[in-house]
Amino acid sequence: MPFFIRNNRYILYALVLGLFLINVIVNSALLEYITGLIAIPVFLISFLGATRLFRILGTAFMGTGAVLFIVSGLSWSVVPVFMTSNMQLLAFLAVLPWMNSVVRAGRFDRRINQLLRANVEDLGKLYVRSLFTTYILVSFINLSALPLSQHVLLENLSKMKKKVKESFISRTTLRAFTVALAWSPMEIMVAITIDATGVGYISYLPWLLLCSVLVLLLDAWRGSRIFHAYPYEPAGGGLNRTIRIKPLVYQIVQLFLALAVFLVIVVVLGNWSGLNFILTVTLVIIPFSFLWALVIGRWKSFRVVGWRMWKIRTNGMQNFVVLFLSLGFFSSSLNETPFLEMIRSPFLAASDFPIVILLLIQFTYLAMSMVGVHPIATVGVLIEVLPPLFEVINPMSIGIVLITGALATGAVGTYGITVTMTAQNTSQNPYKITVRNMPFAVFYGGVGTFVGFLLL
Repeated sequence: MPFFIRNNRYILYALVLGLFLINVIVNSALLEYITGLIAIPVFLISFLGATRLFRILGTAFMGTGAVLFIVSGLSWSVVPVFMTSNMQLLAFLAVLPWMNSVVRAGRFDRRINQLLRANVEDLGKLYVRSLFTTYILVSFINLSALPLSQHVLLENLSKMKKKVKESFISRTTLRAFTVALAWSPMEIMVAITIDATGVGYISYLPWLLLCSVLVLLLDAWRGSRIFHAYPYEPAGGGLNRTIRIKPLVYQIVQLFLALAVFLVIVVVLGNWSGLNFILTVTLVIIPFSFLWALVIGRWKSFRVVGWRMWKIRTNGMQNFVVLFLSLGFFSSSLNETPFLEMIRSPFLAASDFPIVILLLIQFTYLAMSMVGVHPIATVGVLIEVLPPLFEVINPMSIGIVLITGALATGAVGTYGITVTMTAQNTSQNPYKITVRNMPFAVFYGGVGTFVGFLLL
């Protein structure tokens, strides 16, 4: 791929996603078609820059989608329209860096991360502190929190044995990451599930918080017991110090207050406009981030950090562009054929045994993640298959399992970005991370399945 195109993909993505969002407002069939036409070369350019795994997924979805499209007997002229069916998810991902940037510009992440550098007696206490610190950071800056926390822990634990250090970091950071996202309105799995099930975010929130906090507390308790026997040896005097609690608490309260205001705006705007949850969050994030930066007096740094982060993240979206555009084409084609009913029939046959359905969803995620299939690809197929069950099974029950089952794979997916990133940052074998966190992933998904079962 030419150097110029590789380094300026963000311009193409901004163009096609900008047209898509404009069309959300003006609702023009012509503009929708033009957007779909542009999406075709955008897909090809992204495919050339995608990793091998996403090329395989893209080829599989596009190839299967093409066969289904031919079977459906539709005119090829509708292909551009099919290419836009998942574009709202790409738009959602493209604006997320602005929310992360205002947290960075306000230096909230650095101040909260000071918790990892404070005095503790043993690794058991550090485990609890690391878990909660990463949890808070992930709630606001998502994936960016992982390298941030892992870097500090690598410094702090440099005197510890390699095996202990690897186990500690891969447990605390990855587990906190997966449970923190369960209730986040800026997590794409949450957004997809809300729109697929038709259940409002506010209805989900208390149950997702219950799953998240319960798993967090139980893992904190167990982790503190496992690592209690290891005395904490800080790498240097500067790394093991006391912290000022009041300013830190103020920062955390400020963050959660901002999130509460954000949620109120999203809910009110969604009810007023009739837009789905994904589009509402997408349209709110940028103006909210800009206003938040102005309110906290960090506009200049936000502008610099935000542009740099948005440019880097958007330019690196090629994997998700390949996945979402191919998945959208596949799903749209599948909906036009009788094969969809054939796929649904086993699920409908088991509708009298809802616990079987919930367990099937949970373990489908785990099984697919073991062979490198991204949970978004898995849920993309599941949300086409499951809707008929919403008439006999509480859609919220299914939705909770769709969310917790998907997020649990973040701690064990050997080929997933979180495990791969952790393996690279800590120089350990990703398969060891998978084995170490598998009991947690099954337990986390099981809690979601149990809560879903109680809501039937």
